[in-house]
Amino acid sequence: MPIFPFRFDVSSVVIRSLVSRSPRAMVLLAGVLATGCQKTVPPSKEAPPPVVSVAVPVVEEVQEFEETTGRLVAREAVEIRSRVSGYLDRTFFVDGSNVQEDQPLFEIDARPYAAELARASANVEQGRARVDRLKREEERIRKLFGTKNTTQADLDLVSADLAEARAAVDGLIAAREIAELNLEFTKISSPITGRISRRLVDPGNLVKADETPLVTVMSLNPIYAYFDIDERTVLRVERLIREGKIPSPRDSKYHVSFALADETEFTRTGEIDFLDNHISATTGTLRLRATVDNDNLLLQPGMFIRLHVPIGNPHPALLIPEEALGSDQGQRYVYVVNDEDVVTYRRVKIGLLKEGRRVIEEGLGPEDRVIVSGLQRARVGIKVNPELVAQKSPESAASPASGGESVPAKSIDRKPESSSTGGHKAIEAKATTDVLGRP
Repeated sequence: MPIFPFRFDVSSVVIRSLVSRSPRAMVLLAGVLATGCQKTVPPSKEAPPPVVSVAVPVVEEVQEFEETTGRLVAREAVEIRSRVSGYLDRTFFVDGSNVQEDQPLFEIDARPYAAELARASANVEQGRARVDRLKREEERIRKLFGTKNTTQADLDLVSADLAEARAAVDGLIAAREIAELNLEFTKISSPITGRISRRLVDPGNLVKADETPLVTVMSLNPIYAYFDIDERTVLRVERLIREGKIPSPRDSKYHVSFALADETEFTRTGEIDFLDNHISATTGTLRLRATVDNDNLLLQPGMFIRLHVPIGNPHPALLIPEEALGSDQGQRYVYVVNDEDVVTYRRVKIGLLKEGRRVIEEGLGPEDRVIVSGLQRARVGIKVNPELVAQKSPESAASPASGGESVPAKSIDRKPESSSTGGHKAIEAKATTDVLGRP
């Protein structure tokens, strides 16, 4: 059996004959054979453009602010010590309770001081009796001196003894007052209204005057909030003041909003009442203080807080949903659908995130259509089928009527609401009372 079997027929003989006679015929034959071997492929069906959801930026009145952190500090804090030495006799409070001004707290053994007061009182009476005796004696000497029956020296001596006795009585009265104070100091009361700590000395222990700390009392209402702002913000505010755009915070009342550690909304407010007179060389910040009402006594000294310090006046800004933003090596960007429904890449400068929406400071206009859903199907340069969705405002987010139904983007007349765009670092999408500048 041959290794390479071939099938010969009349047509193969004719082909060999034509090829041997003309090389050109061989080329034509090869083209005919190649054409005959290819199969006819039907034309492919073009895929429809992917559907994406787009939204136009919302123009709202917003308030620029600086965000910082701070601590709550008691407006009044007193470390109570005894003014007299002695053994602690009794206590009249519960550790950690609320106390009122002048409420009794401690009592030191008062018996030694009561005895000292009795002795001082007796000395005063003794001195007064001596003054009375010398006064009567001086009157007799004066009568005798008037009748020339005594000398001037006797009169001068009696007058001097009387003056000395009167001065001694004044000293004894002062000693008695000190004894009265010491006896009063054996009963220790709260100097302020506030919350008391645990007692540091138990009854029966010796207390040294002005040395032994007994307990601490801190006031709770109102309470102070201390915080710092950086040097660049200080310079910015000073320039606004010099330009006459805002009044000085040292001359007007300003408010800050803050939130506690477990709160997300900055619903609590305080009034700034102090700015330090220098910028710290260590931290490069200026220390400020706000007074906060604490009627329900929820706030306590030492609590950590986050603050919004408004700067300047409210102004319009553009906001888009946070999910529309992407990140490229730290640079934020969005996908924008142009008038031909083609996806384009747009870098943006962002501001504050407020209730799920991000302030766009640079890079977008009020007419731009930003892709907010279907980003995985969007590619730069491809054509898409955009469907416009309305942004949910914080008030309408819970309303079923504003459920975010999408409609074809081409059926919407996209007129700009405003041509203003924000150019601010941190902005709150809510017009509030200005702290470093009034609306």
